[in-house]
Amino acid sequence: MTNRRQFLLGAAATAGSLGFLGSARAGGLAGSDYRALVCVFLYGGNDGNNLVVPTDSAGYAAYAAARGNAAAGGLALQQSSLAPLAGTNVGLHGALAPLASIWDQGQLALQLNVGTLVQPLTKAAYLAGTAARPPNLFSHIDQQTQWQQGGSGLALPSGWGGRVADLEGSTAIPAVISAAGNAVFINGAASSGLAIPATGAFTIKGFGSTPASNPLYGLYTKLLGTPNANLEVTAAAAVMQQALQASALLNPALTTASSTASYFTGQNNPLAQQLQAVAKVIAARSTIGVNRQIFFVSLGGFDTHTDQLNRQNTLFAQLGPALKSFHDAVQSLGVGSQVTTFTASDFARTLQPASGGGSDHAWGNHHLVMGGAVRGGVYGTLPQLALGGADDVTSEGRWLPTTGVEQMGAALASWFGVGAADLASVFPNLAHFQGATPRYFG
Repeated sequence: MTNRRQFLLGAAATAGSLGFLGSARAGGLAGSDYRALVCVFLYGGNDGNNLVVPTDSAGYAAYAAARGNAAAGGLALQQSSLAPLAGTNVGLHGALAPLASIWDQGQLALQLNVGTLVQPLTKAAYLAGTAARPPNLFSHIDQQTQWQQGGSGLALPSGWGGRVADLEGSTAIPAVISAAGNAVFINGAASSGLAIPATGAFTIKGFGSTPASNPLYGLYTKLLGTPNANLEVTAAAAVMQQALQASALLNPALTTASSTASYFTGQNNPLAQQLQAVAKVIAARSTIGVNRQIFFVSLGGFDTHTDQLNRQNTLFAQLGPALKSFHDAVQSLGVGSQVTTFTASDFARTLQPASGGGSDHAWGNHHLVMGGAVRGGVYGTLPQLALGGADDVTSEGRWLPTTGVEQMGAALASWFGVGAADLASVFPNLAHFQGATPRYFG
């Protein structure tokens, strides 16, 4: 039997969006300035071992020995191909070279070896099975869900982006928006996110690009405002009204020529299109009337069991320029220090190559945090790149995370305006980590 929440979500989808329901504010979000978080989810499990590579002689030698020569089916990148990061002993994959200039500005952070954890865990405890492990490790859908939920072992249908949005209360449009379709991340406990198209118009089907000029539009809105004794019908009508309002506010932003478009010239891949749509919405922030927004975009194809070097190079050749273009676009809007972008993914991939020039599912991974407010640098510690070594829970190079997803998320949410008292509702497992979070900001 369909429950009330499912009914409302279905009604919202009919209206062309995921509807916004009333939410409980708890402590609310601190600050009156504009701030935005942008989650870039890399679906399939990005190989972080080739995202961040040691450049010092000993570190690179260990990396190359474990990854193997590319000519023989291995995965080691040529040291000369890396994009070095000044002041460190690591470099980025060469296709991510556009991000090096953001590093030089002090506005790019690397978070090393982060992953799903129920609580801090040692290798000995993991192998002995005496401590809680995240459920269904190495499973795509389960680990995607746990990353987006903001913790492991949570019996929650909501994501941490949505739960942060719950704290914002009623706004003109939902506080969390996806340009990549529906996702666990965007739906809260008391509110639902909004899905917008990456390209084209955002209008209610059947009314065209200018709904108000359609004679049926007035009748439709009048019907939606008619009192009804059936609570489900009334609630569904409220969702429809929110969808109409969101369309009226966002469609002009998405369809009108934007000053940010030039930064994405020549990039026609889905991620660049999604980030350009996000930039358009941010550019219209004053017209829309919001001061806190969370966005979700994604890039798929990272399940590289075969031909990884070529496939990841193609994907990074989209990721690097798209992130750089987005960074420059929000800088041009004057909100560079008010927008923070970060990556997430199912999990990492094994250090040891698999047959066919690929790699298998792993665990702890490396991620990027970018923005004008970010205190650039390296956070966490690079695992010992040795098969069966101190950080490997198997013999294939699967890193035991030293930073939990909720720790990374809590640092981002705190900057966004979530107070200490509300972090526990957004990240229920955070108490297991004694509240310790990376200090990406100031």
